[in-house]
Amino acid sequence: MMIKGAVFDMDGLMFDTERLVYENWQHMMDELGLPYDLETFKQTIGRRKKEVELFYRATYGEDFPYWELSGRGKSMYVKRIEHEGLPVKKGLYDILRWLRESGVRIALATSTSRHTTELNLRLAKVSGYFDALVCGEDVTNGKPHPEVFLTAAKKLGLAPSDCAAFEDSINGIKSAYAAGMITVMVPDFLQPTEEIKPMISHLCADLNEAMEALKEGA
Repeated sequence: MMIKGAVFDMDGLMFDTERLVYENWQHMMDELGLPYDLETFKQTIGRRKKEVELFYRATYGEDFPYWELSGRGKSMYVKRIEHEGLPVKKGLYDILRWLRESGVRIALATSTSRHTTELNLRLAKVSGYFDALVCGEDVTNGKPHPEVFLTAAKKLGLAPSDCAAFEDSINGIKSAYAAGMITVMVPDFLQPTEEIKPMISHLCADLNEAMEALKEGA
């Protein structure tokens, strides 16, 4: 196998967390009597909180209480996953085991905070698979800027071209492609656009399919 490193996004790719976050936001926006739907939520996927804040204020007005709702939503999220467990995406354990057994170094590249990231990894019992974590507060520029993937490759001690990046979002694919990595997209809420299709090395239905694609010679 050609790759020496694997860099994973987290929300929507490893865990079915985007759905939980959306349900929390829909609940809070319904309480406020504000119009909200899945299409609106999709505009926030793969973005850092500061960018999401700007989006909500542009949509709902400058007095929109973004940080208050963000904090409340996070508390709702933590209570839910601690009570119900973390929904893990199909194939995650299989691909992590296979990569580890194949001697591939593994990193995480996420816009989520380190606190929530480490909680997710611990609840899913996958912390031990990762050689490096790059979280939201570790970079200056969010996706689609390549900084998060370039930082992950550097932490692994590898050239970006020796790494495969696993993503579910459009901004994530743009980021990984700009970093010069092999790109594997496993769509969640967002299907690939015509713009990013040429940037995708492998388009897969789930992580098991992604593993088979790499076995065939990524």
